[in-house]
Formats: sequence, C-alpha cells, structure tokens
Amino acid sequence: MGLVLNPSCSGSNAGGPALRAAGEVFLRASGDQLSFSAAIAAAVEWCLGAWGKVRAELVVPLIRAAVVLCMVMSVIVLAEKVFLGAVSSVMKLLRRRPWRMYRCDPIIPRPDEEVPGSEAYPMVLVQIPMYNEKEVYQLSIGAACRLTWPVDRLIVQVLDDSTDAVIKELVKSECERWAAEGINIKYETRKDRAGYKAGNLKEGMRHAYVRDCEFVAMFDADFQPAPDFLARTVPFLVHNPSLALVQARWKFVNANDCLLTRMQEMSMDYHFKVEQEAGSSVCNFFGYNGTAGVWRTKAIIESGGWEDRTTAEDMDLALRAGLLGWEFVYVGSIKVKSELPSTLKAYRSQQHRWSCGPALLFKKMFWEILAAKKVSVWKKLYMIYDFFIARRIVGAFFTLFFFSILIPLIIVFPEAQIPMWELIYIPTAIILLHSVGTPRSIHLIILWFLFENVMALHRFKAILIGFSEADRANEWIVTQKLGNLQKPKSIVSVTRNSRFKHRFYCLEIFIGLFLLVSACFDYIYRHDYFYLIVLPQSIMYFAIGFQFIGLSVPED
Repeated sequence: MGLVLNPSCSGSNAGGPALRAAGEVFLRASGDQLSFSAAIAAAVEWCLGAWGKVRAELVVPLIRAAVVLCMVMSVIVLAEKVFLGAVSSVMKLLRRRPWRMYRCDPIIPRPDEEVPGSEAYPMVLVQIPMYNEKEVYQLSIGAACRLTWPVDRLIVQVLDDSTDAVIKELVKSECERWAAEGINIKYETRKDRAGYKAGNLKEGMRHAYVRDCEFVAMFDADFQPAPDFLARTVPFLVHNPSLALVQARWKFVNANDCLLTRMQEMSMDYHFKVEQEAGSSVCNFFGYNGTAGVWRTKAIIESGGWEDRTTAEDMDLALRAGLLGWEFVYVGSIKVKSELPSTLKAYRSQQHRWSCGPALLFKKMFWEILAAKKVSVWKKLYMIYDFFIARRIVGAFFTLFFFSILIPLIIVFPEAQIPMWELIYIPTAIILLHSVGTPRSIHLIILWFLFENVMALHRFKAILIGFSEADRANEWIVTQKLGNLQKPKSIVSVTRNSRFKHRFYCLEIFIGLFLLVSACFDYIYRHDYFYLIVLPQSIMYFAIGFQFIGLSVPED
C-alpha cells in the first residue's frame, strides 16, 4: 500500500510559502550562530594578541628588570656575608680577642677591709623581667642568686608582670625563699603591662636602691648564667670607662630537641660567632641581644633609658648609646644557658617581633643616625647600610622574592633568563658562609636553607608592618618556654593543643601550591630542571604551613 502525503504539506503551491518562511528562519538562526562563534573566535584572538603584546612589551621586561634587581641584591647579601666572615676570621687569626684589646683584670680585694674584698667590688643590679613564666622562673632566679659576688654588693631584682595570680604567688614565694638565705632580692610588680618588657625594665630602674648600682646585668626568665658570669664580665666595665655594654653569647640547652631547634641553633650561632663578633671588632657596635649582658648604668641614663616605641627595645637602647659614642664589646667565650622556642607558633611570634621592631626603629632613627655628631662617618655607614639595610631588609626581601616568586615566574616566562652565577653560585656561597657557625649541623644545611627561605616570607611581612606602623607593629607576644618540661612529647602536645586557626598557615600553604604547580609545569613542559629548586621549596612551605616542622628529633 502506498504512502499518501498531505497536500497542504507537499504541494508546491499551497505549502510553498510556509516552507520558504521556515527555511529563512532556519538560515538566519544558523547565520547568527556562525556570527556569534566568529565573534567569540575574534575576541579570543584579540585577547591573545593583546596578551602577547603586553607580555612582550611589559611583563617580560619587568621580569628581566626583577632579575637585574635580584642580581644587585644577591651581590649585596653575599658581600655583607663575606665582609663579616672575613672580619671574624681575621680577628681569630690575629688573636685579637676581647681580653687582649681591653683590660679585664680580675677585681682584687683590698686586704685592709674587715669584710675581705667587699668594698673593692662595684654595686651590681641583676634584673630578671618575666611574664607568666611558670616553667622557668626557678631556673633564672636560682642562677642569679648563685652568682659569685659579694652579697652586700649585689641586688637581684625580679620584675614580675605576670597576670596569673597563681604564678605571681609562686614567683613571690621563690624570692622570699632566697631572701631567707641572705640574698638581697627584690620582688617588684606594677599595676599594668604598659610598654611590655621596656616598660617593666624602665619601672625597675626608678627604685631608689638602683641609684647606688654602677652596673646592671639583665637576664630573661629562661636564662641561667654561670656563677662566675659577673666575675668575668664586670671587670671589662670597671677597667674601661668608654665601654657601656658587655654582651655574652647564648648557649642553648634544648638545641637537640627537634629539627626546629637545630635550625634555630644554626642561625643563632652564626649571629653570635660572625655578626656580633664582627660588629664588636669593626666599630665597637652591635645590637644588644636584650639579655645575657651587663650595662653601665650611666650609659643607660645618658641614652634616655628604656623606650617602648618599638618591640626592639634592646636595639633601641644600644643604638642611642652608640650614637653618643659609647663602645660595646662582645665576649663569645662567656656563654649563658638559654632556651630556644620549641614550637613553630612561638618561633614565628619571636621572629615577628625581631623583624618588625628593627624596621620601625630604622624608620624612626634614620635621620637621627645621619645627624649624630659623636660618631664617625664609618660607624654611621655601618649602622645604616650593614646593620639595617643589607642584613635585615635586603636579605629578607631577596630571599623571599628570588626563591619563592622570581624563579617560578621564570618557568612561565622563559624569555627572561637567570645567570648561573646568580642561580647557583651565590646561594651556594651564602649557604657555605652560614655553615661555619655550627659545623656539627653541616648535614642539615640544605634543610636550614629551605627553612630560612620560607621564614623570609614571615619576616618580610613583619618588616612591612613595621615600616607602615600597622596595628601589629607593636604587638608583643611573650615567647613560650617549656623549661624542665622540655621533651619531644611536650612539644607535640603543645602544638596539637593550639587552636584550629593556629594549626595551619594559609599564606604558606598557598605559596606552596603555587610553587608545586610551577614545578610540575617545568617538569612536564619546560624540562629546564628548575623543578629541582622549586619542588623542595614547595615541600618546605607545606611543612611549615601544616606545622610538620618541629615534631621530629634530629640525629647527628
């Protein structure tokens, strides 16, 4: 049976107009789609062309300029390391030790005194500022009270800013116990924490009994000076009227507790053995470390006393005293036991204070340094260029920008090239120069290098906060200490018990992801071996971002 069609649909006359209308609509729709697709293609082509032009004329030249900037900064950083290392080495080769450059004969008691030697010794004040130091207060107070010095020529002043009533009572009881044994110990408190540590020390200097003290020794709550500390340091000040400060070296009782403390030890050993040694030798100036030092009271008063305008109150005092012509001496052979931060949170808080404070201080005192009349041009140059710019500002910015930003960008923009000497040779030289501080940890030098690269992010952020005087510019968080409880399990417990928002550092994790993507891109598409540099850095960012650093005990 045949198929019958509807005439209205198949006839050429009856159905023709309808079919033609439908066809025109279909063709117009198809034409619109083709035009829309062509417009998209044209827009994409224009965007690609514009990006290519922006890339060639703006982005690539900027990256090349950044490469040149990093070349200059890398030379500045290396030159500073070489200079300090050379000075320190020459001083050791020539045996120009502090006791050879300054008279430091032991104080000899006068035989005609009823109390042998009592009047021959100057009055010394020992200050111990503390804030809720439950774990370590007994260590510092006990060590200060055991110092070998005539009892009637020594005052131990415990400046307790604790807000915990239980801890305040414990500290007070400890002071009373030593007072019962004949030690002249003063327990001092104040109504608030205005000025933090600087305010505490300033308040301590206002007491009437301090006026008779010719020298002031200072120890943080976790420091344990040896009994002969005063006998070895005070003679420098007694026999050399131009000296204002004798700074001793820190020795770390918990350096072997975890990987975090080992890497801190490497940085701090370099600071003392090279930076402090060179500053003391070159121009008798360096940054006071805030503890384990002895000041001449007259120098503190002439310099204006303690200031709380920054979180670097120790450096502030040293800088003002140095500009008045006072000299400092660093004696590395005198070591004082202390504790390193055992958790990443505590270490980051410390580094924020140590980076933000000097930046703000430099901003406030730059013109004062230039206008100083009692110091030489050489000393001004050392203070401005070496002490502040090269060591603290350029060093942090170069480390962060070069390794965490510029190298990943070079992977994406191969038109810009980094010279081999800047990429490999200078970083290697800087690493080797730093390794002299702690030879026993030479096998950890690569891990230390990666760790310092990541911490440069935190330090440079703090520097920007200091320069801008933002809300956190004067933030003071006391470094957490564990004292006799210092065990790896305690470290893990403290880390795990922190709040959720403190368990992860989002900025470090984000940059770790950025570096990881860059490393994968280089491995898959570029094959330039940049991933060998970027990938380990990415892993370290993740380790710090997720707080894996500090939980394992290193093996020598």
